[in-house]
Amino acid sequence: MTTETQIPVRAPRSWLREHSEIGVSALLLLLGALVLTDALTMDVDITQRGPVGPKTVPVVVGIALLLVAVLLAVDVLRGGRGEAEGGEDIDLSEPSDWRTVLLLAGVFLGNAVLIGPLGFPVSGALLFWGSAYALGSRHYDRDPLIAAGLSLVTYFVFNNLLGVPLPGGPLMEVL
Repeated sequence: MTTETQIPVRAPRSWLREHSEIGVSALLLLLGALVLTDALTMDVDITQRGPVGPKTVPVVVGIALLLVAVLLAVDVLRGGRGEAEGGEDIDLSEPSDWRTVLLLAGVFLGNAVLIGPLGFPVSGALLFWGSAYALGSRHYDRDPLIAAGLSLVTYFVFNNLLGVPLPGGPLMEVL
């Protein structure tokens, strides 16, 4: 009577599910390499060089991303696991709300396309109103007014107070 002990063989897909944080580590590694490469190839004028120049922060961030990626990968491979989401205000048994996600993505893409030709005051108002609509607000009389006011205040704060020029579009003459 022989008893054989069978060692369970795990499928690669099962291993990846149990170590999904490796994907986050790979993404951080890629992002760190991109930031570091971009920072090191940055064309900086000779007069801007000094102990802390325009390359310093991106290089530090790139190195930090690479370090965090390696530390996360080592932790995961040693058996470390992130805690499951315990969300107190979300129901984890409910499926994702893809309609809201797609509406928000469309609003942000629309803003990116319209900011040049229409200017920030108009595209920002559409962004704020569209975001409120996508997130469930149905106050059709109030939301556009709040969005327009918020967009104009944001435009004036950035353009006039902070000195960050935003495209004014056709309203540039009026504002």
